[in-house]
Amino acid sequence: MTLPESNTFMQQALALAAQSLLLTSPNPRVGCVITSPDGQLLGQGATQRAGAAHAEVMALRDAATHGHSVVGATAYVTLEPCSHQGRTGPCCDALVAAGIKKVVAAIGDPNPLVTGNGFARLRAVGVDVSVGPGGAESRELNIGFFSRMLRKTPWVRMKLAASLDGKTALDNGLSQWITSPAARTDGHAWRARACAVLTGIGTVLADNPKLDVRLVDTPRQPTLVVIDSRLETPLDAALFIPGRTLIIYAAVPHAEKQAALAALGATVVLLPGPNDKVDLAAMLCDLARREVNELHVEAGEKLNGSLIREGLVDEFVVYLAPKLIGQGRGMAHFGPLQDLAQAVPLEFKSTAMLGPDLRVVARVCGRDVF
Repeated sequence: MTLPESNTFMQQALALAAQSLLLTSPNPRVGCVITSPDGQLLGQGATQRAGAAHAEVMALRDAATHGHSVVGATAYVTLEPCSHQGRTGPCCDALVAAGIKKVVAAIGDPNPLVTGNGFARLRAVGVDVSVGPGGAESRELNIGFFSRMLRKTPWVRMKLAASLDGKTALDNGLSQWITSPAARTDGHAWRARACAVLTGIGTVLADNPKLDVRLVDTPRQPTLVVIDSRLETPLDAALFIPGRTLIIYAAVPHAEKQAALAALGATVVLLPGPNDKVDLAAMLCDLARREVNELHVEAGEKLNGSLIREGLVDEFVVYLAPKLIGQGRGMAHFGPLQDLAQAVPLEFKSTAMLGPDLRVVARVCGRDVF
């Protein structure tokens, strides 16, 4: 099989993985394509919801449904086949049992329970294993999973909607709507791909938001996380949605309020830091332990500033509307800096027009090296 064919099948597998973008959390987004020795497509699939079949098993099932034998076939998979018993059985064992003779994986699995073991188990029984192409694309698709496994914290993505002069609201707090319906719909798509959405008590009290996914179809709602140091969340707040996981991080204990919030289904976690504020770094570690891969931040300028000041934000999704507001509330309150060298260095990853608005995706320089 030629290298161009190998690239083509891996690109197919990556496209399948991308189709499960909103589905698999906290598992990685994985695609698999199985081909015959002469390059004919036999089966394909993508990882399903947590606890359901992984991409390799879906591809094997697809081949069987079409009456194709996969004995002697090649499996192109966008992540190292798992080798441990988790919510499902080991995918490497399923491939071996089916008679797969070659596995081409885009990249190794960073999960300590897997890393290298899947490849080793395949090679131990005579399966030909090679790694690449498609590694960079697979890693990018699963940047939150890699972050959680290697850094033990989620990938933190901050969403901002502002005027061209960087104002997110008028001085009186009015912000609906600075950006267009197209930008707001896109913002909901970014919410939908995240494991959790984070906001602060200031936003809860000022806007009484739901912060759920409404403008795009989604098979699941992300967890909602609220930073509420003094447990001021109203018991009739709109964020209490039946069936949604809600975590409230506080710094100051209040037994009666904690009990009332718990009765509404919220999980209250005390993580006190300096000045009776929530320890934000500890919060990220706790969210990682709760299997949060990507954390989507939609908060006010104070919490935004705190997260940036502590170096906890990895990436920004910024929507800029073609209007000037002048005096108003900014994107993030931190500083003042004494030198331009202290500015947060960013790398532009992409730009796109959404209706009249410009979306800029920018990443903190070097943050994705882990």
